[in-house]
Amino acid sequence: MTSDAVIAAAREFLGTPYRHQASLVGAGCDCLGLLRGVWRALYGAEPVAMPPYRADMRDPLNAGALRQAAETLLVAETGGLAGGQVVLFRLGGMAEPKHCGILVSAERFIHAQERLGVVESNLTEAWARRVSGRFRFPD
Repeated sequence: MTSDAVIAAAREFLGTPYRHQASLVGAGCDCLGLLRGVWRALYGAEPVAMPPYRADMRDPLNAGALRQAAETLLVAETGGLAGGQVVLFRLGGMAEPKHCGILVSAERFIHAQERLGVVESNLTEAWARRVSGRFRFPD
């Protein structure tokens, strides 16, 4: 999948309000919902049914689930940061990633954040040091 197609699909979500477990342009989504919605825009249907998940970052039942899903459904990336890549972030000192977004460039990314909705943000040093994985959508 081309990075331009991924970025264009992600930008369609800009301004969408934050809604836990949702994944619909304009109606609401969370960070995982953004990836799910972009997947549907690129391929049609989602590859797996999404089970319910808690918003609590410290949910021990789903520790590692985001990384496992990325490793199963996406393609691991090496080399530098580039537009169109899916990035996973560790938050709050957690060992496993609990947040995700899509790079627009090596300096900017799109993600869904509580109280802000879907926004395009700078990949500041604070965000960059929390990156724990990079992937791309399959061809």
